[in-house]
Parts: sequence; structure tokens; C-alpha cells
Amino acid sequence: MKMTARRKRSDSITAAVAAAQAVALGPLDPPAHVALRTGDRPFWDAIVTARARDTWTAIDLTTAANLARTQADIERLQSDLDKSGYVIEGKAHPAAALVETLTRRCVALSRALHVHAQATVGRSADASKALANEKKAAAEDDDLIPTLRVVK
Repeated sequence: MKMTARRKRSDSITAAVAAAQAVALGPLDPPAHVALRTGDRPFWDAIVTARARDTWTAIDLTTAANLARTQADIERLQSDLDKSGYVIEGKAHPAAALVETLTRRCVALSRALHVHAQATVGRSADASKALANEKKAAAEDDDLIPTLRVVK
């Protein structure tokens, strides 16, 4: 009979120490066989910090690099669209279709890596409850709870 690895508890002191160590180490680096461009790195860091450090496998990290490159490409193409517009000489800008294709790829890769909103934040019902709590807190003026107020 083959034994399967058990998932480690996340509510133990050992898990808390491991989490603190992971934070101190910062984001994972890509594997040696994966090349990231300079503009990809901010996306890479955001992706690999969306999950616990010890849950990433080598193949996940390769897929994360593809997601980071895709997100960086979307930003570059979107910048071009912002400058030149979606319509050029009466025709749709070719970059608009590329942005759409790359956005779909991002969604698929995020699901494959389990770094999409539901995986990282939780169900939308829970998120809406959190938003309701924030709105309620904003409506209440309690001197005992410090708040950041933006002055225009």
C-alpha cells in the first residue's frame, strides 16, 4: 500500500515559525532553467507570494514564470493601446486582440496554479461580508479605532 503525504497543520507553532521564516526569505527565485525579463519580476514576486512558500513545486514555478511573462506582456501592450487608442485608421488595433488572448491565458494559468481570487481571498460571499464590514466601519466614527483619513 502506498502512503500519501499528509498536509501539514497550519495552526501550529511550527507552522507559525515556518511562515515567519518564509516571509524573511522573501519571494522565491525562479528555477535556474527559467529566464525572466526585468519587467517580469514584479509579477513573479506577486504570484509566488500568493501561496505558501513550501507549496510550490518545480513545475508550478515554471508555470508561474509563464504567468509573470504574460502579465508583463499585457501591461506593455496595454500601454501601447493607451497611447495610440483602440482604433487606428478605422480598424481595431492589433494589440487589442493580443491583450484579450493574453488575459484569457492569465485566467487559465492562475487557475492551474491556484492563485486566483477564490483560492487566495476566498469565496465571493465571504469577500462581500468583509467589504460590508469595511463600509460599516467607515460609516461609524469611533475615536477608539485609529483610521487613516486622506486629506485632499
